[in-house]
Amino acid sequence: MPGRIVKGQANGRLSSVDSGQPALEGKVVLKKKVTLLRGISIIIGTIIGAGIFISPKGILKNTGSVGMSLTVWTACGILSLFGALCYAELGTCIKKSGGHYTYILEAFGPLPAFVRVWVELLIIRPAATAVISLAFGRYILEPFFMQCEIPELAIKLITAVGITLVMVLNSTSVSWSARIQMFLTFCKLVAILIIIVPGVIQLIKGETQHFKNAFAGNDASVLGLPLAFYSGMYAYSGWFYLNFVTEEVENPEKNIPLAICISMIIVTVGYVLTNVAYFTTISAGELLLSKAVAVTFAERLMGNFSLAVPVFVALSCFGSMNGGIFAVSRMFFVASREGHLPEILSMIHVRKHTPLPAVIVLHPLTMIMLFNGDLYSLLNFLSFARWLFIGLVVAGLIYLRYKRPDMPRPFKVPLFIPALFSFTCLFMVALSLYSDPVNTGIGFAITLTGIPAYYLFIVWDKKPKWFRKLLDRVTRTLQILLEVIPSEEDQKS
Repeated sequence: MPGRIVKGQANGRLSSVDSGQPALEGKVVLKKKVTLLRGISIIIGTIIGAGIFISPKGILKNTGSVGMSLTVWTACGILSLFGALCYAELGTCIKKSGGHYTYILEAFGPLPAFVRVWVELLIIRPAATAVISLAFGRYILEPFFMQCEIPELAIKLITAVGITLVMVLNSTSVSWSARIQMFLTFCKLVAILIIIVPGVIQLIKGETQHFKNAFAGNDASVLGLPLAFYSGMYAYSGWFYLNFVTEEVENPEKNIPLAICISMIIVTVGYVLTNVAYFTTISAGELLLSKAVAVTFAERLMGNFSLAVPVFVALSCFGSMNGGIFAVSRMFFVASREGHLPEILSMIHVRKHTPLPAVIVLHPLTMIMLFNGDLYSLLNFLSFARWLFIGLVVAGLIYLRYKRPDMPRPFKVPLFIPALFSFTCLFMVALSLYSDPVNTGIGFAITLTGIPAYYLFIVWDKKPKWFRKLLDRVTRTLQILLEVIPSEEDQKS
């Protein structure tokens, strides 16, 4: 990073928005191995984590009624589909991996793009990976500790093993990572069906007492509704991950929009029907008190088979871990290729053709947060940053429509969709400032540290000679140890 020329940029734009040529056999590049089915599995497998099985109560708590909570679940699914369609347009006209980072760089230049990747690398991704991994560790151990509390150290040790396994998998083979993601996505959908089918049977039997006066419930202020939407949009987040691996998608003009639309319809229908199923057996009050809603539901209807639920939840978490690391490593890979992260992160393993350094860079940071960090505070600090930058990306789509009207757009959404979605994102950012000014203010301050970092590491090119030599020596040593070289595309740029 220090001392490097920022490659591929002219006036803050990428050198080429079309890098859709297929990777040639034998070249050291990331191969196009993400088919339509694998793309669907990346999106569904990353969106569906533990939340829908464990505590889908943020929406119910803030709406105050069963009917309104189901309405918000549906509305959030439609809104998320709108955001996903905007990303589908961006993914088909800017055929480079990197997701948020690439689109912000293309529309608004290098400074906001660097700030985005800076916060993602140092805080957001390690903390988010540690949180979902802790859920994996807890639920994989649940069947062994039915009669007592699970020791925290045991959870963290199993979690560390899970994180390491996911990173080894993503470092070893793109194909195997994608195959396992497809299997885990299948497991998630089976888990949801295990809840939905008994729920439908309950409805057929006439178990509708919890739906009577569905819109009359507990006191819920008008301010609760935006908070319910915040919870709902968080539950659906993950629809953007396919855009992180655009360069590895076969026929992206067709497969990205198709994968996004199919995935969002499946997830929205699955989420709404799962909540309907819960309410056939559990009252609103009981759902709010339950520590693990799916387990409570299964115990009442399935007897001993309920032991399978924690296993399915653990597999669901593992799928989210795998999908998130697979996708986000490509953001770091592209940011390094553009000169915004150390050069080693844009190198590829000579035999396995995986972005090995970009994958494993998260391992030490995630472990530090797992054993030492206050994870949930960090996520609270920076939850607003996610929606701020997603809103900025979608606003960038509107800006690019006017700035570059001649850009090829194989897939184009009506303008009201990005306008509505970017407004929703910015509204949620404003809401977080109002409802939690302390945590949001700390998160804003952490994000702003990216600005001096940009000028220190990227803009300032008169770094001491000894520092440049040290950096070159470290890079060469890591190249030898990891058996990685710059990709063919990187050498040409």
